[in-house]
Amino acid sequence: MEVGVGTGGANPRRSGEGAVGLIPGRVAIDYFDPPANLQRYVTTLFHFRCDEPAIQDIQPADVGKILLVLKGRGVADIDGHADFPIPPFSLQSPTSMAVPFRFTEGFHSLGAALTPLGWAALTGLPADEHGNRIFSIEELLRDEAPLESLRQRYVAGAIEQAAMVEELCAFIAAHVKKVVARHAQLVESVVHWLGTSLDPELEALYAVSSYSRRQTQRLVERYFGLNPRALKRKYRAVRAAAILTSPETTDEQVTAVQEYFYDQSHLIREIGVFVGRTPSRLGGGDNPILNKLLDTRNFRIVDAGGVDFDPSI
Repeated sequence: MEVGVGTGGANPRRSGEGAVGLIPGRVAIDYFDPPANLQRYVTTLFHFRCDEPAIQDIQPADVGKILLVLKGRGVADIDGHADFPIPPFSLQSPTSMAVPFRFTEGFHSLGAALTPLGWAALTGLPADEHGNRIFSIEELLRDEAPLESLRQRYVAGAIEQAAMVEELCAFIAAHVKKVVARHAQLVESVVHWLGTSLDPELEALYAVSSYSRRQTQRLVERYFGLNPRALKRKYRAVRAAAILTSPETTDEQVTAVQEYFYDQSHLIREIGVFVGRTPSRLGGGDNPILNKLLDTRNFRIVDAGGVDFDPSI
C-alpha cells in the first residue's frame, strides 16, 4: 500500500493496540508506506497515540527520524544529556544506543523513519559527527510553519489522518536535496549487505564497494553513523530483539537467532546496549511501547532455518 501525496489519501499498512503498565488499550500506532518519490528517503511513516498522563519507555538504537509531537511534552536521555527537551518538531539523527524517554500529558506524534540517504538529503549532516542528537526542524530547515499549522489542526480535530500523512510527505519532498550518486550507490550496497544475514561478512561488503576499504569505512560512518563492524553489531542486536519480541516467532527461529551470539548472556548484553530492555521471551518484562517501536522496522523472518530481513532501514 502507498501514501499518495495529493492523490486521495493514505492507506495504513497495519496498526496495533497495546498497553501502558497494566492498563490495556492505551497505545495505538498506524504505519504507512511512503509514496514512490520518497522511497529512497523514508522507510515508513507512523502515527502514534497514547493518552496516559505519564509515559516512560526506551527507544531502541535507531535510524534517523523526523518527528512531530502533536500532544504532550517529552524529554530524552541522549548524547550524555539527561532530560533533554524534545522539540515539538524535530530531526533525530541515527542513534548507536538505546535512548530512554519520558512524556507527560500524553504523547501523540506523527513521523517518518529516514533511510541513511534520507537523513543526508534532508539535513546534509554527517551521521558520524552528529549522531545521537535531537535537532529542532527550525534549526536545520528553517521551516516550521507548515508543521505548526498541521499540529494546530490536529489539536482542533480539523484534519484527517490521511491528510496529515500527505502533508508530512509533501514537507519532506520539498526539503530533500541531491546526494552524490556514487555515495548513494554505496549506501544501497550497505543496506543490501546488512540484509543478507544477522552477521554479514565484512569482506562481502568490501568486495562490492567501488571504493577502497578505508574509503568505504569512512563513507559508511558518514551515512550510517558507525563503521561497518559496529553497524552490523547494532543491527544484529536490534533485529534479534525484534524477532524475539514478535509473538509469531517460532522456537526454531529463536534458536536460529541465538546461534549468532556466543551464548544467551551475550545475546542479553547486546540487546541491553542497543535496545535497553531484555525481551520477555528471555526473562524480561513486557514493554508495549518498546515492542511497537521495534515493530516499525518492518523486519521479515524468511524461514526457520535462518533469519533474514527486509533491509530497507
